[in-house]
Amino acid sequence: MQAGSNNKSSGKQAVIKTHNLSRSYQMGETTVHALRGVDLTINQGEYAAIMGPSGSGKSTLMNVIGCLDSPDEGSYELNGKMVSNMGDRQLAEVRNKEIGFVFQTFNLLNRTTAQHNVEMPLIYAGIPKKLRQQRAISVLEKVNLTERMHHNPGELSGGQRQRVAIARALVTSPSLLLADEPTGNLDSKTAREIMELFDELHAAGHTIILVTHDEEVADHADRKIRLLDGKIESDTRKQD
Repeated sequence: MQAGSNNKSSGKQAVIKTHNLSRSYQMGETTVHALRGVDLTINQGEYAAIMGPSGSGKSTLMNVIGCLDSPDEGSYELNGKMVSNMGDRQLAEVRNKEIGFVFQTFNLLNRTTAQHNVEMPLIYAGIPKKLRQQRAISVLEKVNLTERMHHNPGELSGGQRQRVAIARALVTSPSLLLADEPTGNLDSKTAREIMELFDELHAAGHTIILVTHDEEVADHADRKIRLLDGKIESDTRKQD
């Protein structure tokens, strides 16, 4: 079933809307069709997992959704803005304001504190120092890391570093949280704790997309979108 046709959240604003999204790459003399006409709608407050085997197109779809790449064909609308035809500078601005990224490898600055890591997107956005400090402390409190805010990443556990990364993703009040294998570098106990945090964020109204190969992680989402050969193979929701 192609995404969008299985839409119980009608009436809510679409955060993501793609139509006929296509993306190809040239590898030597071979053309790789990573995305082949993907139609996808994610509404405000949804919690979705994008899944698929290696080569299915899920990483390419994540990059397009995250405005890290542009499609060859089709359209992509993010929170009411047509971003598929934007230039690099406009895309960078959209990434900073509209999307909170959480990566498997955390992507933290090692020589600065947790609080300063969280402040970084606000520095790029030109937010005054006092206000960005207040916002950083607020989101660190939300992820239960207030007591570690003055520690550098090297002094934190893997789970704590991922909490810092989640706080950094939240600090701009983005339209979308986009998490790429967020538990991939964590032990099973810590992974469960991080997924419980994502559950809490979803319950608080955040729109979340997980890109994962892990069924246990995907089970936390309300919707599973499976890709195969650049197309949506299935789009299913949890039963009420």
